[in-house]
Amino acid sequence: MVTGTLAIYHRLRQWWIRVTAVVSGAILFIAFLLTLTSWFLNPSTEEPQSLIPSGSNLVDLTLIRNADEKGAVCLDGSRPGYHLQRGFGSGSDSWVLHLESGGWCDSADSCSYRQGTPLGSSHYMELQASFVGILSQAPSENPDFYNWNRVKIRYCDGASFSGDTEVQAKSGRKLFFRGQRIWEAIMEELLSEGLGKAKQAFLTGCSAGGLAIYIHCDSFRALMPKEANVKCLGDASFFLDVKDVSGKRTMQSFYKEVVRLQNVGKNLPADCTKRTEPSQCFFPHELIKTIKTPLFILNSAYDYWQIQNVLVPEDSDPRGHWLRCKKNIHNCHPNQIEILQGFRTSLLHTLSEFQHKKDAGMFINSCFVHCQTMSNVTWHSPKSPKINNRTIAEAVGDWYFGRREAIYVDCPYPCNPTCYHRNFN
Repeated sequence: MVTGTLAIYHRLRQWWIRVTAVVSGAILFIAFLLTLTSWFLNPSTEEPQSLIPSGSNLVDLTLIRNADEKGAVCLDGSRPGYHLQRGFGSGSDSWVLHLESGGWCDSADSCSYRQGTPLGSSHYMELQASFVGILSQAPSENPDFYNWNRVKIRYCDGASFSGDTEVQAKSGRKLFFRGQRIWEAIMEELLSEGLGKAKQAFLTGCSAGGLAIYIHCDSFRALMPKEANVKCLGDASFFLDVKDVSGKRTMQSFYKEVVRLQNVGKNLPADCTKRTEPSQCFFPHELIKTIKTPLFILNSAYDYWQIQNVLVPEDSDPRGHWLRCKKNIHNCHPNQIEILQGFRTSLLHTLSEFQHKKDAGMFINSCFVHCQTMSNVTWHSPKSPKINNRTIAEAVGDWYFGRREAIYVDCPYPCNPTCYHRNFN
C-alpha cells in the first residue's frame, strides 16, 4: 500500500504521465475521432463524476502477481489489476465483483491507441478508485451489499476479457490480446484471497464489462463452492444486433472484427459457438440462451451509448440530423422518438423469452442513461429512477435474496418522472 508523501508523489507522477500522453497523442486522437471505431472506444460509459460524492471512499489498486509468467497482460504488456475492499460482519464471507466498462477495439491501430490509456495499460490506471453504487460501503447507498468483500476489476484488453493472441502493430510494438488469461489470473488470485470460500458471490459488470458477465457467468459459477449462492448481473450491456438508421448492421460488423482480431471465438461458450458463428456469440441475445446461472439484466430501453453507436453511429447520419437528439433525448423530434420507440420494442422482443425463465431478474427503465450500478444516484438514492416504486438496488436485492419476483419493465419514454436523463450539452 502507498501512503503519505509517497502516495502524493505517485499521484503527481501518474498525472504527469497522463498529461504527457495526451499532448503527444493529440494529433492521433483527433484523427481517431473521425473514424467509426472511435465511437466504440468511448471510455465515458459510467455516469459523470458529478454524481459521485466527494466523500466517497477510495480503494487502492493491486496489480496481479506473476501476471507476466501467465501471459496475463494488458494490451501493452503491463500487469492487469483490481481494487479490493474487504467485507466485515455478516458480509465477511460474501463477495461482489464488478468488471469495468470501456468499449472494444477492432483494429491494430485502435488497439495501439488504447495502449496509452487506462483501457490498455496499468501504467495509466488510477492508484485509487472511488467505490460507489453497488460497490459503496454506505448502507444508505448500497443496502444489501455494503459490507461484502467488494472488487472492481480493471479492463485493459479491449475484448471483454475474452481474447487470446498477439499481433505486431505498424509501429513495431506488440499488442497483447490476453483478456481470457487476465480473467483466469484475476480469478485465481481472488480465489486465494478468500473468494474460494465464499458463501455468497455476485458477478456484475457494466457495458463491455457487462458483456464479459454474459461470457463468463457459468465459468464463474463453476469456480465457486457448490453450496454458495452465486448469481450474475449485466448492466447496460445487452447490445442489440439491429440495423442502424441507414440500414447497415454496424454493430454486427464491428463485433466480427473484434472477434477475428483478438481470436475470441475459442473462448466463447461452446454451447453457443456450436449453433452459430463466433461473432454472433458476442451478442448477449445468443449467450443468454444457454446461461444456467441465475442472471439479472439491467438496461435502459433508451441506453444513450446504444443510441449513439448502435442505432445512430456517426457514419449513418452524415448530415447530422440526429446530433441534438443523441446529446439530449428531450431534443428528439417526433419522428426520432418513433424510431427510438422501435428500438425499445426490439429490446423487449429480444428479452420476451428470458423474462419467463426461472430465476431471471430484469429491470428495463426508460431513462437516457448508461451504466446504472456504478452511480450512487441511479443505483440507490432519493433521486434514483424507480419502477413500481422500487429503486434498482432494491429490485436487485429482492431478486438476489429471493424476497420477491423482480421483473420490472418501464412504460415508454417520457412517462417516468423519476428518470435521470444524461445531457451531453
